[in-house]
Amino acid sequence: MTRRIILDCDPGHDDAVALFMALASPEIEVELVTTCAGNQTPAKTFDNARRLLALADHEEIQVSAGAPKPLRRELIIADYVHGASGLDGAELPEPRVKASDEFALDAMVRVLSTAESPVTIVATGPLTNVAILLLAHPELKAKIELISLMGGACFGGNYTPNAEFNIYVDPEAADIVFNSGVEIAMFGLDVTHKAQIFQHDIDEIRALGTRSGDVFAGLLEFFGRSTTRPFLAPETHVEGLHMHDPCAVAYLIDPTLFTMVPTRVDVVTNDGHTLGCTVVDYNNSTGHQPNALVGFDVDRDRFAQLLHSSLAQFN
Repeated sequence: MTRRIILDCDPGHDDAVALFMALASPEIEVELVTTCAGNQTPAKTFDNARRLLALADHEEIQVSAGAPKPLRRELIIADYVHGASGLDGAELPEPRVKASDEFALDAMVRVLSTAESPVTIVATGPLTNVAILLLAHPELKAKIELISLMGGACFGGNYTPNAEFNIYVDPEAADIVFNSGVEIAMFGLDVTHKAQIFQHDIDEIRALGTRSGDVFAGLLEFFGRSTTRPFLAPETHVEGLHMHDPCAVAYLIDPTLFTMVPTRVDVVTNDGHTLGCTVVDYNNSTGHQPNALVGFDVDRDRFAQLLHSSLAQFN
């Protein structure tokens, strides 16, 4: 049965891979793309999503812009990773269709309220748009089958020592989502740091000989150069390029790729050294009921094969 999804994203190099993975899968139907600020400014992430759909030849899918900033905090962006455009490293085509002026919240409400069966929300950026939806329309929770999100960590962060970037940008939004009662699959750094690709994987993408293959090879090489960890071959035993956001989509296509553990996740919203930390009760020391399935391991080789076969579907 095809899973209908709303993809809420902040493109972003790994968001781009996640989008193409979803578009390529016969198991997934992308109903709507909504954008948030995070990897770049709201105007740039909106434009990037539209350009990616033009590259994929899927401009029939609506893109709706969401909240311009976090619920309570000033916006932080990751231009130091994703570049001035948010998708540095390759030239993307101009959108061919008129931009939608329907706000993300309104578009999400429309898709959910008219859906005959529950819809999955895939969130690969800060959770602002999803939190606004849950606050404004709690009656639509029953229409959400799952929130599959990239964010958080059990053992250390990537923006601060304790916090992963997506959660740190809007911790209040993340707190709302994790306490919503909606089923959640969380793909934090513990698993996304294992979902690696290496230069030979990118060479195989370029060898597809397609426009999309060339674009993604350029994007991924830029992404690799902009990360702080060495971007080397697997035989060196040095970490490669982390494919964070695609994990939230790959799980929907093939859940057997991942080792998932039901556990309790709470988000620190108090200012200080632990702001944005996801407190993952891995050992059930609190006795609280789990509120998320948390990813801890991934079959790297099969994940990389899925990524390659997904990109091979496009010209």
